[in-house]
Amino acid sequence: MSTENDMVTVTLRVHRFTPRAERERPGRGANPFARKSSPFGSSARRRPRGKQWTQDYTLTVRPEDTVLDCLLRVKRTLDPTLAFRYSCGHGMCGSDAVAVNGTPMLICTATVAEWAKPDDPSVADDEGFRSTGASDADARPALGPGEHGVIELEPLPGFPVQRDLIADIDPMLDQIRRLRPYLEAKGELRTTADGKVNAFEYLQSPEELARYEQLTNCIACGVCEGSCPVFAGGDAFIGPAALIAASRFVNDSRDGKTMERLDAIDTADGVAACQSVRACGRQCPRGIDVGEEMWQIVAKVRER
Repeated sequence: MSTENDMVTVTLRVHRFTPRAERERPGRGANPFARKSSPFGSSARRRPRGKQWTQDYTLTVRPEDTVLDCLLRVKRTLDPTLAFRYSCGHGMCGSDAVAVNGTPMLICTATVAEWAKPDDPSVADDEGFRSTGASDADARPALGPGEHGVIELEPLPGFPVQRDLIADIDPMLDQIRRLRPYLEAKGELRTTADGKVNAFEYLQSPEELARYEQLTNCIACGVCEGSCPVFAGGDAFIGPAALIAASRFVNDSRDGKTMERLDAIDTADGVAACQSVRACGRQCPRGIDVGEEMWQIVAKVRER
């Protein structure tokens, strides 16, 4: 249990945004020269217009407090206008993904001890570079009692911002839906030796289950998409979340639409757009090696 001597001071540096009301424009005909959109939609969406600014909130907290704990305290005691999204608060729903110090993740699992940067520009590594993300979190000196740190918070990259830290992830969910994320059984009635219908026709072996079981843990939080330099960079790309959903059923021995699923992602905006950077799996809150799964689904498309 933390005591008063263990407390640290942290400043949440929040990138805020308030949208401007859209003005109704007189009807205009569609531009015949406009570029046609991708069938999967493009992440290069129109940036919402409105007021943007950075606001600091300074708190005295415990090192083990999460970023979500800090934001809730700000919301309740300092600024009720601050907008962010959360639900379960335990890393299960995926609704609270934001960029923490530039790294997409769930704020309900990111702690102050892990992510507060010392508020001292002289703090640098052996090569003279300041640490900026999770990759060197272990090397970053932890805040000591009474020290001051900063955590910078931005909305999830690659998605339109609705307000403050709330990103519109509907485009990602629409992309997942387009790939029919549900089991489409083969429709084959297996029979027993005496010719009767086998009640266990879809019973799987442990090996068959292991091919896709980890993929069922995806909570569609958008962390992989915000980490992907292709998707977050604004290029037309279906995104790793949708491809993981497709891979889950491609690897399911009970599904009978494997070829159709591979056809659906074998497009310029599908697997062809993946650059194999593997940034998508670095912060997956469910432990999925997204980069490896992307490589596997690309290989299946090429080998069919």
